[in-house]
Amino acid sequence: MNLDPYFERIGYQGPRTPTLEVLRDIMLAHACTIPFENLDVLLGRGISLTDEDIDRKLITDRRGGYCFEQNSLLARVLTTLGFSLQRLSARVRLNLPREVTPPRVHLFLRVNISNVPWLVDVGIGGLSPTGPFRLDLLDVEQPTPHEPRRILWEENPPLRRYFHQAKLLDQWVDIDEFTQEEMPQIDCEVGNCWTSTHPKSKFRLNLIVGLARPDGTRLSLWNREFTHRHGARILERFDITDPEELRVLLGERFGLRFPVGTRFGPPDQDWPT
Repeated sequence: MNLDPYFERIGYQGPRTPTLEVLRDIMLAHACTIPFENLDVLLGRGISLTDEDIDRKLITDRRGGYCFEQNSLLARVLTTLGFSLQRLSARVRLNLPREVTPPRVHLFLRVNISNVPWLVDVGIGGLSPTGPFRLDLLDVEQPTPHEPRRILWEENPPLRRYFHQAKLLDQWVDIDEFTQEEMPQIDCEVGNCWTSTHPKSKFRLNLIVGLARPDGTRLSLWNREFTHRHGARILERFDITDPEELRVLLGERFGLRFPVGTRFGPPDQDWPT
């Protein structure tokens, strides 16, 4: 992989060696530059997972994407730099009670440095971690440039379930659940098909955009509501009233630029005439 266009895209000018410091710097720069977004799903364009299409969309066209695009791109970058990693599958649990079983359609990375496994994930929406944290430390609060993280586990014979959590104020919330099972490309293709086409997929029913900022805050867009927050503290929140305001906001706040007249929105939440 030619890394120069990617590093120019995220504004990274540091070393190109497979060290923890390099991983931290690249992950933060990526999370603060390439938004999480599902806009192509709502535009009916489909989501391609070929290397060429991901590079064109996220790097050349300066767009964002979701987990299969974001973490596939980062995996190729880190592999080119010489990191050892595995692609793992997960179930997204944010805002879901434990008794609900969501589909296993999330991809994240386990990066191994000096025999220590690190969780890396730049594709889990408005709470994507902005720095790696250790997978082998259980029930230990770990700092990242944004929210603290931790890994919990529970036995669920014959498997052990792990839970990735983030700390918002004094409350720990589930982000995703996994078993450390790898996710081969064919499973990514199946998961991507469900995520982008199934009528009950949240990406078909909602407009979702998220971007971390270097100052520790986050920007998010859920349908018509824009939020700028620091952890769980709301700094700014307002509703978007028309499609043109949305198009302008996507460009100004997230760097996502679309032609005049582009209309987004879930099928059951069309703009008033």
